[in-house]
Amino acid sequence: MNDTLAAILLGILEGLTEFLPVSSTGHLILATELLGFDQRDWEVFNIAIQPAAILAIVVLYWRTFWDVAKGLLGFEKGALAFVRNLLVAFFPAVLLGLAFSDVIETMLGNAVLVCWTLIIGGIAILAIERWAKPPADGPGVAGVPLRTAILIGLVQCLAMIPGVSRSGATILGAMAFGVDRKTAAEFSFFLAVPTLSGATVYQLAKQGGGLTAHDFSLIGIGSVVGFVVALAVVKAFVTIITRVGFAPFAWYRIAVGAAGLAWLTLR
Repeated sequence: MNDTLAAILLGILEGLTEFLPVSSTGHLILATELLGFDQRDWEVFNIAIQPAAILAIVVLYWRTFWDVAKGLLGFEKGALAFVRNLLVAFFPAVLLGLAFSDVIETMLGNAVLVCWTLIIGGIAILAIERWAKPPADGPGVAGVPLRTAILIGLVQCLAMIPGVSRSGATILGAMAFGVDRKTAAEFSFFLAVPTLSGATVYQLAKQGGGLTAHDFSLIGIGSVVGFVVALAVVKAFVTIITRVGFAPFAWYRIAVGAAGLAWLTLR
């Protein structure tokens, strides 16, 4: 497979999985294994195309970001609470990410670990879907209590283990803490902006040296594809979870994890 086609496929995978509770990092790791690529050759690419998914959130929710920006200028209570909640949820990942960066990088090369976390995460989603009873409606991201925002940030740290899913951990964690589905999903989307931006800048600063013109062209292709796909996925995702719930994603995780384990064992 040539590099351009690989970049397109990985871009599609990033756009499809970044905001779904199925782990984009886990899927990219398994995809590179399945396609026979050297994980190290595509590690920077997988990191560098994440901002495209972030941009999709900014575009889809531009009015929310605009209203918050205007509200901050006027010191409006809702805007200040919105930013406060995202910041306190963001900082635990910063602290733990810096403290355990070497351990995290080691785990990123472990496809077997990804398969197990996909399966365990799927079971956890089914359990939370069964036992958590969030309200039908909620006050929005700005209305999430400070304590709950902190707890969501702590749960997000579980996503440092590849295969756990950042969006899955934050959405399901928020629901377990009494946040309604729609607010939980939007909190996760908005929290992705500082979290993924910070992780991307940090990793590229460490590993992005020596990129060639060919590398940049592949990153550009993957980013455009990932952005377009993420636009469609995010819009559909909120509709799906409010009508159907998370069970389909849970069973998908279990199936992919089990198939991955079987393939890795038999190859």
